[in-house]
Amino acid sequence: MSAGEWVLLAYRVPREPSTPRIAIWRNLKRLGVAQLGDGLVGLPADARTRESLEWIADDVQAAGGTATVWLARPASVVHERELAAQMAAARAAEYETVTAQAQAAISLAGKGRTPTVGRRRADLQATGRGAFSPPRQREAAQRAVRDLAAGVPVRPGLAGGGS
Repeated sequence: MSAGEWVLLAYRVPREPSTPRIAIWRNLKRLGVAQLGDGLVGLPADARTRESLEWIADDVQAAGGTATVWLARPASVVHERELAAQMAAARAAEYETVTAQAQAAISLAGKGRTPTVGRRRADLQATGRGAFSPPRQREAAQRAVRDLAAGVPVRPGLAGGGS
């Protein structure tokens, strides 16, 4: 069995101004890229991921940086599985953060809770976009955000999220 094809983005963005660099990083994070090295990210190749990285490459160049999109295959299935595991671990950590933030916000009163609920829902949605295979932590994060929205305290032991 051979490894599948991946689309890679090799990029360098000027440090100043920082706004484009931050926006590019947020877009990459939203896609759920695997960080392969400094300035090198990858995703399993399909039409959507290739187009997404090509758009980001355009953004990098518009910011005065350099970017190249590549198609590649990991040397082995083992390496590909390691990349997929890295991506899954990053999504799991993001879901655990959403869970913890939702649990911490339960104590907020009335109007203070409303913007927090919106932010946690947005975090859930953004994390979900980058998850090719959602980890088990997703369900706990969804439950914690629902409980926050409903004003129901999160029950210890049911929010999950531990590794």
